[in-house]
Amino acid sequence: MITAELTDAIGLITLRREERRNALDLTHCRALADGANELVGKGARVLVLTGEGTTFCAGADLDGAYNEEFRTALYQALHGICALPIPVIASVNGPAVGAGTQLAIATDLRVAAPSAFFSVPTAQNGLAVDPWTVRRLALLGGGGPARAMLLGCEQLSAVRARKLGMVDRIGTLDDALTWAAQIATMAPLSLGYSKRALNSLFEETDGDDQLNEEFIACWRSEDVAEARLARQERRTPQFRGR
Repeated sequence: MITAELTDAIGLITLRREERRNALDLTHCRALADGANELVGKGARVLVLTGEGTTFCAGADLDGAYNEEFRTALYQALHGICALPIPVIASVNGPAVGAGTQLAIATDLRVAAPSAFFSVPTAQNGLAVDPWTVRRLALLGGGGPARAMLLGCEQLSAVRARKLGMVDRIGTLDDALTWAAQIATMAPLSLGYSKRALNSLFEETDGDDQLNEEFIACWRSEDVAEARLARQERRTPQFRGR
């Protein structure tokens, strides 16, 4: 379940799937996109996105993530949030894993709890993130940390992410809402322009077509099928690179 609430021009979207650590499946990806657009349509001037309980988002729900329909819905939600005409703040209240990290970096600003961390362990399940995510992660957190996360499956703590600039403030949901209230009083046209100008830094490059083909090939590979089977059989996957 995802809730979308509007209070004094501040929209609050909460991932409420605590029993699955707020993991995203097809239904929740679509609900996330719909909730954000609904709040903008109702007049929200800032959105705050958070998770219920102690986890921001544990990533994709792997019980239903190994298919093209889910991948399409996930990226529609991510790009939709990025393209919203108003600022979006992620209140990262706990671990942001895989799609959780993608969701956090799709927003404009990040307030993270001291216990939060970011990780993109796609190499452990045969999947991949698209070139847009890789570029955004590297530009926000730095090339070195992005390599460690993607190639070494390392976790990036909230405190280190703050030092690197990927997290803007260490704090709670209340801190994020207070910041949102301040931003809501600012000039909408100025904020909208600045957001679009900043997002232009993440636009596609000439090499993205080839990279996108390789990204899709990862999702269609035998390694993905092996990872899914290994998950069902509760064993370590044996990847073969095909």
